[in-house]
Amino acid sequence: MGKTYERIDGRLRAFIEEQPLFFTATAPLAAEGTVNLSPKGLRGSLAVIDEHTVAYLDFAGSNAETIAHLRENGRITLMWCAFQGPPNIVRVHGHGEPVFRDDPRFRELLTRFADIDPIPHGLRAIIVVTAELVRDTCGYAVPFMAYEEDRDLHARRFAREDDASLDAYFRGKPHIEASLDGLPGLPLPLPPSTF
Repeated sequence: MGKTYERIDGRLRAFIEEQPLFFTATAPLAAEGTVNLSPKGLRGSLAVIDEHTVAYLDFAGSNAETIAHLRENGRITLMWCAFQGPPNIVRVHGHGEPVFRDDPRFRELLTRFADIDPIPHGLRAIIVVTAELVRDTCGYAVPFMAYEEDRDLHARRFAREDDASLDAYFRGKPHIEASLDGLPGLPLPLPPSTF
């Protein structure tokens, strides 16, 4: 049976911080809009800021659906599954906000991610999620899977980009500056990196 929690602490926090993979889900307000579900990984790219706030690093990629949906309505759900150990699924339903490189909060938030170097990954934003509902469920049907290691492909691909070439990369992709549904996505030009 599922259980609702007042905060992210203790066992829940430890569980979230141990997982090498989590998922984000967002959607536009329009009924015919595209629901987005994304896997997120890379050890060190997620931080529990406090008992009501989680943040993760948003790296370069082929689209910016999560950013676009958050800019429009802020709704987001994060989910972690136990692929090893006792079965468990944790969901944080809440309000998310992309904090971009030129936001005064960006540098302080970045200090929460000391275990990962954001430079080779083309960091474009930090997604901050304020929990409104925290629940766990049994996860009995989630299979056992072994985590071996993070892939190095993302870092190898984007390590060769500087701010100008990364901005050009984003401008060349059809769903970065605007989402699949035409919502505003990543604001361009990309602010220079100061990290």
